[in-house]
Amino acid sequence: MANDREILREIWEGKLPVCFTLNPDEVYELQEPDRFYLMVPRISYFPLVVDKVRKHFMRYIANDKQDQEMWLEYNGQALKWHYPIGVLFDLLVESDSDLPWNIIVHFDKFPDTIFRFNNKELVESYFMSCLKEADVLKHRGQVVSSMQKKDHNQLWQGFHNDKFDQFWAVNRKLMEKSADQDYFKHIPFRCYFEDNYKQKLVKPITEDGKKKTLSDLLQEVYPDRQNVIVRTHGVEPPLETPLQWMSEHLSYPDNFLHLCIQS
Repeated sequence: MANDREILREIWEGKLPVCFTLNPDEVYELQEPDRFYLMVPRISYFPLVVDKVRKHFMRYIANDKQDQEMWLEYNGQALKWHYPIGVLFDLLVESDSDLPWNIIVHFDKFPDTIFRFNNKELVESYFMSCLKEADVLKHRGQVVSSMQKKDHNQLWQGFHNDKFDQFWAVNRKLMEKSADQDYFKHIPFRCYFEDNYKQKLVKPITEDGKKKTLSDLLQEVYPDRQNVIVRTHGVEPPLETPLQWMSEHLSYPDNFLHLCIQS
């Protein structure tokens, strides 16, 4: 189980300053709206944090557009709702010197390249499915299946409402090793490169019982790539970091390691 509570809280409290601007072509009023600034949690998803953004820009768009689904764009690319915010930033923004993150808001011409997350129930369903998948990889699904409905609700409400203690009171069970071994069965992770991600079955130890590191994972996922740089939560973890430790301490709330690859 993850014991370094200070690290867990630092990861949880990571935030990004974002500047939202309404697409000028969609401004219906004579006067353009002010930009909207918001501090957003890295670990969350945009559909959970943009209610105030939508409300701010709503009166500046045409009436027939106000019922349409809002979507976000950065540098000409539609932002995928189902990627955590921190993953999108680490993947698309070159450095922290580009903060605040300038994002364009749209209410028209929703692109067919991204999923529709037009209500928070869909976000909840997606989040819980990821968490269950991670538990299958780590514990053969035994932890989530043994939980009660109230535990599932507490995980979601703690995450959704940004309540660290509420979330981790249940999530700690998902980070515990089984009684008969000191490691997870497999490490839940996704490696993002450009606009897609890879994942595969990777164990946290070698056949002879040695700890695998981030470098070992990269060798398994990208055997032909050299000098790969990895970012997660805005930092570059050392390649010699043990995978088990990373999974326990640097996973997002969905229990996956989200690793953005640069080469």
